[in-house]
Amino acid sequence: MSAIRLLVLAAVRQHGRAHGYQIRNDLEYWGAHEWSNAKPGSIYHALKQLAKQGSLLAHEVAPSTAGGPPRTEYEITDAGDAEYFRLLRAALTTYDQKMDILSAGLGCMLDLPRAEVVELLSERVRAIEAWRSAVTETYVPEDGPEQLGHIGEIMNFWVHSADSGAEWTRGLIKRIEGGAYAFAGEGEPFVGVLRKGEENPYATGVPDEGDLL
Repeated sequence: MSAIRLLVLAAVRQHGRAHGYQIRNDLEYWGAHEWSNAKPGSIYHALKQLAKQGSLLAHEVAPSTAGGPPRTEYEITDAGDAEYFRLLRAALTTYDQKMDILSAGLGCMLDLPRAEVVELLSERVRAIEAWRSAVTETYVPEDGPEQLGHIGEIMNFWVHSADSGAEWTRGLIKRIEGGAYAFAGEGEPFVGVLRKGEENPYATGVPDEGDLL
């Protein structure tokens, strides 16, 4: 699973319809270029691939104000909406994954009902516990990493990561069950994309040829 697909679908979905540079600007506004593979080339490639696969509908509009060919605006399809929620649910439940995927899932979790997010995160805790149990079949944390030589440090790191991941997830579940945040069906939906003409204080300012598309 790639975080970039989830992030791009999330941004297009919140806009309703947007061109590639707007999506790039939003992802930079979210800081995604720092914690994920959301670089310009990856963003524009993802938009084209998602359109090719039927998750996005591409519309040619007026020529770019920066010059060049007509811009392409993207709109999410029913298939794209289904793919978005599939990726979002997987991002919140799967433990053996890169941190950028979980980060993307957390950024989009308000699009789901509160009870479902609690269940998805509870499933994540169960996955962490199962993964930890698999590691400790051959490694006993109480005996220390030295029992397996320096390789034991790797397994020791895995166990500590699992423990901290489970503790953090349980804390998030507790905050959500306590009423934190406004989830789907609890009022106006959260919109985190930039409005037209709104300045992005976190933009990298690095041009890319895809900006003209």
